[in-house]
Amino acid sequence: MMYESGRIDPGGSNMTKNPRPFLFALVAFAVATLSIAAAPKPKADDLKFTDVQAQTVEYIGYYKSIQLTSEQEAIKREALTQLPAPCCSENTAYTCCCPCNMAKSTWGLAAYLITEKGYDAARLKTKVAEWHKFINPAGFSGNVCATGGCGRSFAKNGCGGMGATVTP
Repeated sequence: MMYESGRIDPGGSNMTKNPRPFLFALVAFAVATLSIAAAPKPKADDLKFTDVQAQTVEYIGYYKSIQLTSEQEAIKREALTQLPAPCCSENTAYTCCCPCNMAKSTWGLAAYLITEKGYDAARLKTKVAEWHKFINPAGFSGNVCATGGCGRSFAKNGCGGMGATVTP
């Protein structure tokens, strides 16, 4: 408490005696809290493959709607050129031989992971390879297109079709 003279009562609380340490601690806490809240949070890899049909359609939608910047396209190129196209192994997953539903789902998945999840090339390559394994656990022959498999489902060593109807 203060006396009439404006001096601090020696019997008062620590905060009353000298409020500076308390105010300093309060300001430091506020700054730290705001800094933590403002810091960018790493994006979790919460994408799980659960439904070939639904996710193929979803990823083709991303292929049609997400426009990559040149820097993002470079990440996609770096990752996907390291993987053979499952349907035509003489091409990479980046180029494939045609925009079949498998290729469009791969490209859309890549665009989503880069733009929404912040994937770098190494993580992207791993996740796309995981997608290819998920859509056909038995693996692909690498000659699907040359053997007329464009219309077959992924699970039957095919490209899942070429048009709007997906046959994963």
